[in-house]
Amino acid sequence: MNHVMHSVEFQMSVLLFMALSGYLLASMLKQPSVVGQILAGIIIGPSVFGLITYTGFVSSLGHLGAAILLFTIGLEFKVKDLLQLRYAVIGLFGVVVPWACGFGLALLFDFDPGRATLIGVALSATSIAITADTLREMGKLDSVAAKAIIGAAVIDDVLALLALSISLQVGGGEASLPDIGFMLLKAVVFLVAGVILSQRYLRHWITKLDGTAFAQRYTEAVFVLAMMLAFAYAIVAELMGLSAIVGAFIAGVSLEGVHLKHSRNFHEGADYLRIVFGAIFFVSLGILVDVSAFTTDMFLFLLALTVAAIASKLIGCGLPARLLGMSNKDSIAIGVGMVPRGEIAMVVALLALNSGAIEQAAYIAIVLMSLLTAVFTPLVLRNWVYRPSPHQNKAHQHSAD
Repeated sequence: MNHVMHSVEFQMSVLLFMALSGYLLASMLKQPSVVGQILAGIIIGPSVFGLITYTGFVSSLGHLGAAILLFTIGLEFKVKDLLQLRYAVIGLFGVVVPWACGFGLALLFDFDPGRATLIGVALSATSIAITADTLREMGKLDSVAAKAIIGAAVIDDVLALLALSISLQVGGGEASLPDIGFMLLKAVVFLVAGVILSQRYLRHWITKLDGTAFAQRYTEAVFVLAMMLAFAYAIVAELMGLSAIVGAFIAGVSLEGVHLKHSRNFHEGADYLRIVFGAIFFVSLGILVDVSAFTTDMFLFLLALTVAAIASKLIGCGLPARLLGMSNKDSIAIGVGMVPRGEIAMVVALLALNSGAIEQAAYIAIVLMSLLTAVFTPLVLRNWVYRPSPHQNKAHQHSAD
């Protein structure tokens, strides 16, 4: 029996069953599916039943889910919406302010500067997947706030990954100004070249393929090609030291607006993949939590870290948005939407733990902070920022009748 429970087949089945159960249950309760999926991960993870632990297998499936999720979300955005100066300003302050807060907080809790730097980086990166999926569920992906969140979060993610690379090299005494400049150059080249390549060539090739007899006979061919491009971009992003999810997102953005006449809509096919693998990604965040390893001494640090994580994004992103002329509601939505930490924060935590920079308790604190912020944003966006007014609720009820 024990052998069966540790088999890949059993773990895969449990993972998928709980991921999709969390998706359906949260949807039935009219709550963000993200919340149900993360809670499902906690239930089957080491915190409750211990059916699944955060193995390399679970981690790989989770990262695959994040890449597919970001590809489908990228399909909803136009390139011009992501290249605005104000998004860059929001993204920049969305990294600098949280990093400073995390670094200062860690020093107050007697972490040495090297460890404090990594904790600052863990607070810097926004998990695009969590907020974007919540906005998609609410039908808000075309809103001003959503475009600002996604545009700023892409810049935010790239800058945070750059900060992580620099922090690790500084900690090892290997970084120099030329190295830092080269990493920044790679990030810019990838973003610009990736979009130009798709806009000028790949979109044309896809449209041309759609008109061939081959595509009319095999209507799924364009969908297959689109997913190949998503993973190709993810591969290149990883090779360049960026995140695969950034590459997949840029691929989605690059293919936005492609119109097909004969082939099946690859948006629909990608969306079905998102439902399955995106759910696995969110469940994996819950599995990563093991509350038994958390000590009471670190509870105060967790509380302070979570408050700093929320406040620093609200101020670091919401305030610049307001100063740049956005409305109060949109500015609040942007600040709240930038709060979730996810895959990047957890990567930082794992690297810091494996290198001996932090202990297990601090690692769990960062993971729990990521989980709490991941739950915070969907609940606040749905139940406060975008809560329907009584008038809208009555209108919806009348239309339903």
